[in-house]
Amino acid sequence: MGIALIDTLNSDRKWDVLVIGGGNAALCAAMTARKAGAIVLLLECAPKHFRGGNSRHTRNLRYMHESANNYLTGPYFEDEFMEDLMRVTDGQTNEALARFTIHQSKNIGEWMSNHGCMFQPAMRGTLHLSRTNAFFLGGGKALINSYYAMADKLGVTILYDAEVLGMEIRHGKFYSATVVSKDVSHRLQAKSVVVASGGFQANLEWLKTYWGDAADNFIIRGTPYDKGTMLQVLLDNGAKPVADPRQCHAIAVDARAPAFDGGIVTRLDSIPFGIVVNKNAKRFYDEGENFWPKRYAIWGRLIAQQPDQIAYSIIDSKSIRLFMPSVFKPIKANSIRELAQRLNIIPAVLEKTVSAFNTSIHHGRFDPLELDSCYTENLTPPKSHWARPIDSPPFFGYSLSPGITFTYMGVAINEKAQIVMEDGTLAPNIFVAGEIMSGNILGQGYLAGLGMTIGTVFGRVAGREAAQYARN
Repeated sequence: MGIALIDTLNSDRKWDVLVIGGGNAALCAAMTARKAGAIVLLLECAPKHFRGGNSRHTRNLRYMHESANNYLTGPYFEDEFMEDLMRVTDGQTNEALARFTIHQSKNIGEWMSNHGCMFQPAMRGTLHLSRTNAFFLGGGKALINSYYAMADKLGVTILYDAEVLGMEIRHGKFYSATVVSKDVSHRLQAKSVVVASGGFQANLEWLKTYWGDAADNFIIRGTPYDKGTMLQVLLDNGAKPVADPRQCHAIAVDARAPAFDGGIVTRLDSIPFGIVVNKNAKRFYDEGENFWPKRYAIWGRLIAQQPDQIAYSIIDSKSIRLFMPSVFKPIKANSIRELAQRLNIIPAVLEKTVSAFNTSIHHGRFDPLELDSCYTENLTPPKSHWARPIDSPPFFGYSLSPGITFTYMGVAINEKAQIVMEDGTLAPNIFVAGEIMSGNILGQGYLAGLGMTIGTVFGRVAGREAAQYARN
């Protein structure tokens, strides 16, 4: 063990701010605290080549802005942002914290650029995000690498392969953390702590307590390191829980995706341009309910509720180039019957489902960039937009599984990112940011790019407040 590592893990040394986690929220907290003058240690449980948590797989961030810029095509005002959030959550949000998050996100892209983030020109196309969301040049991995370089430049001490297994908390106050590094346990002291260690989605046993055996068929599209250890520690020490434990950011991914860490390339965006059926070849939800960025994150839960947690996206040759392709090629066939056989679903039933869909369509003006006038009539469930007959061979099918990005159950906080305890008191020196507190804003549903917004806003707040506590 090198001298620098021995000094870092010295149990007699007391850090100003301990940051637990290695993704976007943790890095924003660490950089902010360090710039405020605090001596900061960041503990990332993953090895260096897997650093960054789920942030490695992100592409964009949604933030409030009042005019177009080099990366966004128009304004996105506070009230519209709030309306979008209320719509996707169906009001299941802490409105004060939601409004705070939106307001604090104003022009946050400038802060990100000043800390190493590079954005790419506004994205156009079927995702409808060119006005509201800024895309990272090189994706989330490039963003994370830039943030780590900036954190190192600022003087943040970073330790990889450092798993925090417990914390000493007395009467709501943090004193130390138990860290395992290179198979040796250490006790690290700090004046304050920021916990930004993610949700519990990679802990399949924990998921099964709420989902039962269905969780065996879930795909975890993000990091395998988010086991929820720190969330459990905080709850065991009296933190007030928030959000339904079954709620999560869950999307439709290709069923051929790996069990963990497949990332965004396994996501399937074909759903609005065809139909989706379950293993019984029956449709079960409106595929064209709204713009895809406002509805893509409901499909994981929808599929999780289907038999064997499996579904199939069915499209024809008219639609195959309208969406970003998956990393896996679709199943291709010259007839619906042949496609059903290749997908291992009942051919006669799929033929009947497709026929009923085709004959119900009101033929309006198809426009993949707008809420168009192509819809179904007298069909249950309906398809509200982008309904066109599936009648042009070859036909294509994708098998779909629920892909969990992160869980929403976390700990309750205030606007200073302080944990609210079960008895209503505040933890004086424990601050949280990112997915571990996202349930305060995301009671259900999701808006594209909002996870990064929450992590960036509350990472900065947590870092600032933790540094202030340490100084005082």
